[in-house]
Amino acid sequence: MFKSDILSAQPARLYRAWMAEFRTPFFRSYMCNDPDLVDLVLNKRPMDFPKSDRVREGLKPLLRESVFITNGEQWQRQRRIIDPAFEGGKLRETFPAMWAAGEACVERLKLKTDAEPIDIETETSHFAADIIFRTLFSIPIEDETASAVFAAFKRHQRASPVVNLGALLPLPRWFPRFHARETKRTAAHIRALIKRLTTERAARIATGTAPDDLATKIMTTADPETGETFDTAEMVDQVAIFFLAGHETSASALAWALYLLATHPEWQDRVAEEATTALAESHNFSVLSKLKLNRATFREAMRLYPPVPMFVREATGPETFRRRDVKPGSQVVISPWHLHRHERLWDNPDGFDPSRWETENGKSCQRRAYIPFSSGARVCPGAGFAMAEGPLLLAMLLRAFRFEAVEGHEPVPVAHLTVRGKDGIYLRISVR
Repeated sequence: MFKSDILSAQPARLYRAWMAEFRTPFFRSYMCNDPDLVDLVLNKRPMDFPKSDRVREGLKPLLRESVFITNGEQWQRQRRIIDPAFEGGKLRETFPAMWAAGEACVERLKLKTDAEPIDIETETSHFAADIIFRTLFSIPIEDETASAVFAAFKRHQRASPVVNLGALLPLPRWFPRFHARETKRTAAHIRALIKRLTTERAARIATGTAPDDLATKIMTTADPETGETFDTAEMVDQVAIFFLAGHETSASALAWALYLLATHPEWQDRVAEEATTALAESHNFSVLSKLKLNRATFREAMRLYPPVPMFVREATGPETFRRRDVKPGSQVVISPWHLHRHERLWDNPDGFDPSRWETENGKSCQRRAYIPFSSGARVCPGAGFAMAEGPLLLAMLLRAFRFEAVEGHEPVPVAHLTVRGKDGIYLRISVR
């Protein structure tokens, strides 16, 4: 059940429980919904709870040694090089690329209005991939290599189960991991394409002709402690996770946001009205500060459908959680999927209500139980980037179109690399 659908395999009582223990013949897992335990693991003592090796099993073919799955000094070094590229001031520099990708998305959807319902996940994936390539490598999605990576990534997602056999069994390091042939093939293809882009960029950096985009910033940033920069192989690992984290997660959140607005037309009208007013006044970075309701809607979509539904850490020493002994090597599961809908933490936990972010309850829960980008030392470095591109595209689309749900096509959330609709998310689009 965990391999086929990790979300539906969870019992309903977990949405009230502060903690749960899962037992297998080989290891114990402890899900922590108590905000104090979440704070302990993610914020107060993150180095005592590193990323679990079991998480690495399914992601290894594509991500190898990327910052998403490394630990210890290797991870710290990677963050020292990567983080400066995503600092606040750098976000303003990427805004023109976000705007251009949004305009391209609107033009693509104009060709699909008043026709058969479309899978909106396909469109948001296209948009998010476009932004990644424009901001990382200064090329649009129509570029030959960018298009090839995008197509290969769609095949890779379908071929990659969220739980690999190696995550469930205590296999020695030398033992084969039994990744599906298609998983290994698509991962190798994606990495070869990314290597081509990074090699070309390294050559342009050497000749002084490289554009000042995220790839150039990261490839030329030296570790302040060692003076070293990423070599080509390391950069391939990092670009792979930028594409996964920056493309998959944003595409998931945007698709669910549009579905929620389609099923709540009164909210859709309010969000569209704000978007129309704000975008008429400004086409520059300052417009983001005027999209308060669009931002709240995007937040609410990530509360109900967090793109990454669970984080898995590993206890490195003996612990005591809520009077329960936790042995070294135990898996510690932090689940936004459950935290964000927890019945003891949220008012109307399953209801769609962007206005909750204006209330004191929403602010309190945001501090303690809202972690779509994780929290603490391992918070996603691209969180600010996502919170700019998500509300912006939402506004650009809602200014141009009306979205309607399709009866008989209610999406069922499942966890692939991110939370997606089991058979897509189908909406009908018309010009507003």
